Amino acid sequence: MKTYMAKKEEIDRKWYIINAEGMVLGKLAVKAADILRGKTKPIFTPHVDTGDFLVVINADKVQLTGRKLEDKIYYHHTGYIGGIKAETARHRMERKPELVIEAAVKGMLPKNSLGRSMFKKLKVYSGSEHPHTAQSPESLN
Repeated sequence: MKTYMAKKEEIDRKWYIINAEGMVLGKLAVKAADILRGKTKPIFTPHVDTGDFLVVINADKVQLTGRKLEDKIYYHHTGYIGGIKAETARHRMERKPELVIEAAVKGMLPKNSLGRSMFKKLKVYSGSEHPHTAQSPESLN
């Protein structure tokens, strides 16, 4: 019996929705990364993007365990000398909570062009409203 290798043309993508209210950030990110990568499907192929689209709502109500709100720091560099910027998780949750979930999921995807194409299928919204009702996403618990 030969190993099945999925091809880009024969993948049918579904839409899923996750309500992040009360969920722990890491557990939510693992579930999201598995769906985006396609690991929940029997046709999973490591070198092909077999994943589905994912909508995450209520990103502002996600939980961080322990002291991560004060201790977790997000860094980025402007490109100029001395241009490193730091922001705590609490400040980022107040300013733009979607970025917290996006950063957690992006860190769990492959670091190449395949991972970048998988990340584009993630849609995160801080409220309970989203513009993807036409795709009729299935709810995941």
